[in-house]
Amino acid sequence: MTVPVSDATPAVVKTTCPYCGVGCGVLASPDGQGGAGIAGDPGHPANFGRLCSKGSALGETLGLDDRLLHPMVDGSRVTWEGALGTVAGSLRRIAEEHGPNAIAFYLSGQLLTEDYYVANKLAKGFLGTPHVDTNSRLCMSSAVAAHRRAFGSDTVPGCYEDLDEADLIVLVGSNTAWCHPILFRRMADAKAKRGTRIVTIDPRRTQTGEEADLHLGLRPGTDTALFSGLLVHLATQGAVDRGYVADHTAGFDAALERAQSIAPSIAATAAATGLGESDVQTFFEMFTRTRRVVTCFSMGVNQSAQGTDKGNAIINCHLATGRIGQPGMGPFSLTGQPNAMGGREAGGLANMLAAHMHFAPEEVDRVRRFWDAPNIITGEGMKAVAMFEAIARGKIKALWVMGTNPLVSMPRADAVREAIAGLDLYVVSEVLATTDTARATAKKTVLLPALAWGEKSGTVTNSERRISRQRSFLAAPGEARADWAIMSDVAKRLGFGASFAYTSAAQIFREHAALSAFENEGTRDFDLGGLAEISDRAYDTATPVQWPIPKRSGDPRKGRARLFADGRFYTFDGRARFVAVQPPALASVPTAERPLILNTGRVRDHWHTMTRTGKSQRLSAHRAAPFLEIHPDDAVRYRLTEGGFARVSTDHASAILEVAVTDGAQPGNVFAPMHWSDMTASHGRVVALVRGAPDPVSGQPELKATPAAVTPVAYRSRGYLLTRSAMPATAGWWWTRAAVQGGHGLIFATQDGSREVALALRGLFPGHEIAEYSDHARGLYRLAAYRDGRLMACLAVEAGERRPDWELAKQVFAADEITAADRRSLLSGRAQTASAGPVICACHGVGLDVITAAIAAGAGSVETVGAACKAGTNCGSCIPEIRKLLPAALARDAA
Repeated sequence: MTVPVSDATPAVVKTTCPYCGVGCGVLASPDGQGGAGIAGDPGHPANFGRLCSKGSALGETLGLDDRLLHPMVDGSRVTWEGALGTVAGSLRRIAEEHGPNAIAFYLSGQLLTEDYYVANKLAKGFLGTPHVDTNSRLCMSSAVAAHRRAFGSDTVPGCYEDLDEADLIVLVGSNTAWCHPILFRRMADAKAKRGTRIVTIDPRRTQTGEEADLHLGLRPGTDTALFSGLLVHLATQGAVDRGYVADHTAGFDAALERAQSIAPSIAATAAATGLGESDVQTFFEMFTRTRRVVTCFSMGVNQSAQGTDKGNAIINCHLATGRIGQPGMGPFSLTGQPNAMGGREAGGLANMLAAHMHFAPEEVDRVRRFWDAPNIITGEGMKAVAMFEAIARGKIKALWVMGTNPLVSMPRADAVREAIAGLDLYVVSEVLATTDTARATAKKTVLLPALAWGEKSGTVTNSERRISRQRSFLAAPGEARADWAIMSDVAKRLGFGASFAYTSAAQIFREHAALSAFENEGTRDFDLGGLAEISDRAYDTATPVQWPIPKRSGDPRKGRARLFADGRFYTFDGRARFVAVQPPALASVPTAERPLILNTGRVRDHWHTMTRTGKSQRLSAHRAAPFLEIHPDDAVRYRLTEGGFARVSTDHASAILEVAVTDGAQPGNVFAPMHWSDMTASHGRVVALVRGAPDPVSGQPELKATPAAVTPVAYRSRGYLLTRSAMPATAGWWWTRAAVQGGHGLIFATQDGSREVALALRGLFPGHEIAEYSDHARGLYRLAAYRDGRLMACLAVEAGERRPDWELAKQVFAADEITAADRRSLLSGRAQTASAGPVICACHGVGLDVITAAIAAGAGSVETVGAACKAGTNCGSCIPEIRKLLPAALARDAA
């Protein structure tokens, strides 16, 4: 939908954010030069105008740097005709020689639903390969499996309004304040307005835990013990809704008996989870005595070798109390990616067919007839981990990767790279030419330029089943094309043209909606029948709507906010199922050689492998380097210091990370974020360290518990380099890249001394005016390079473990004019004027020193700090950090 502003300004386009599963509405105002202003859409029911730091910075990520703009075959530019002919001809040859099972597709939650639909139809209906999976396997497939076991369908029962109406919100394995910040602001608003209490359950005391009324730092992997204990407590306290259980469920007695064997009492639960008995009792009483409870679970639950059981243990407690499908209550899976839900709807997982159908003979026949598919598959394909293992064994000869970066995000990613090298055909549909995955090579490698966010148009579905439009507001650059169009052209070359004669995303959506309604009659949860005849105009102007939207509903603009309020589920007898979960057991246990447990996850301002967020200087300012969180006791034990380096090693790989010492980590456990790649760091690919043992039900790999060892790493010198254009890092150095205002930043460490660094880098600026300061006896060196009075580069090197602070240099580098005082500052390392300090609030670019100055001037609360400098007034994900500054600053002033 476009909203005209005036004759003098471009129209504002209503679209949807491409990051997490919250699915926030965005107003994009194109500037006519390839950029756009970004604001939250006040009319979108997911966010009501709010945006997190990542969404707010979308306008900074639209540049064409490193874009893949033309088709490439084996490193050479070719025409689209040549590229598509290579893909189609190779697929045909491989299918003839090895069978269609030798072909695989690996998709992404970044794809639009229409892209997913065409990929699934082409592979499973016409090529005849079942091996179609998605990176959503790594984020929410255990939630899918838990839903199916409990409800008979992959149905999220509730909606975001439940967060507004709950009296207790339980967050399990979810750093919501950083990973779903707009939802966390709703939770915080409910806490302020109606006294909603928040409980966090997580081995780490994250920023979300800092804001909770109760934090339960349980032992990793023991969630099933905690919720088994809760189920037992509900039963012993008479809190089970016996009428609901009898009328609408099955399997309660077996589930309770299993729970009693796992955690028969509060004391046993505490022993199994490592929690204090008083904390367990407090949580159990809060849950028991509060009717309106929403339990949100996310990656900490799903990314586990027991993820499905963890989800079902949570759902069991809601079924036992009848707290599902009603306002302010229910289990709620917080989805990781913007269209993970849409991928599930279209059958993008290897264990699904299409439209939430699976592989019962009647479902296979139904889809075959609807598609008129000559080669319909009849069973499940390989899930992600097994798929890449099959590539390594030579069972899969062709792989088509779309919109994802498995060489960074897959566990044991080094083995994934080696496997890809043996493929006969490796196709990558991508936006950037420089991702780790796009730079990998096989016997035949084809790169296909795809449209990016802002250029493509279609639909996405968020965590609450709400379908929204992503709309284009930028012209397609170079020869980039829509993913669905690329696949349709390949299908035509394979002889399937009549079934892939699509001319628009709206046409594909209509077919997708029609399939969901085909022979449905209310027997399947996913039903878009009310939209199956949507016109092109109505599709273009469509407003967000939640499914199901059956044709019989009458008004296709109105979906259903909640399901299961009537106690009817999608099982054969209409009853929900309790699941007798297995006792907790870590897939990997510490050893003498690997005494620590490595947990992986996300940071506040970056997304996945930073291919988009890495372009933003605001988003790169908060955490510029890959790091390792470790408890103070472990830091002493392993001789690690704050800001120093640690080598983290597992059986699969190693990384070198900056050390962050925090009591938010548990002793014996370390945490490292997954965002850095070979594009952005020399030794930062963390998920490559992960074993990734799959959940036996969902196939989702364990990303939260890998045995690891840490050892200190010392470098002789550390420094930074700011340049207007990206500079290659010197071989053998530790380095990481970060976007800075006006150019590029390189943070480095090396065994070279300052003299050697000066020799290596000084020659990079021929023809520049060079200003230097050196004291090589102390290991100090600084350089500033100017051209025509403009600062073009600045370099600082110091000896020892701590890298020089670059906040002052970044501030000068971003300035339009350079003063004499600025020149002196760059060489002395001392500020002549006040610096903003390290960024705390990315939304408004507010630094630490600005916030502490506001506090020193009398701001004594988060609210008054926000009034003074705007920090914490947008998405609020920085509020925990601001709150932690308050008592320390006030204590310093009082002294």
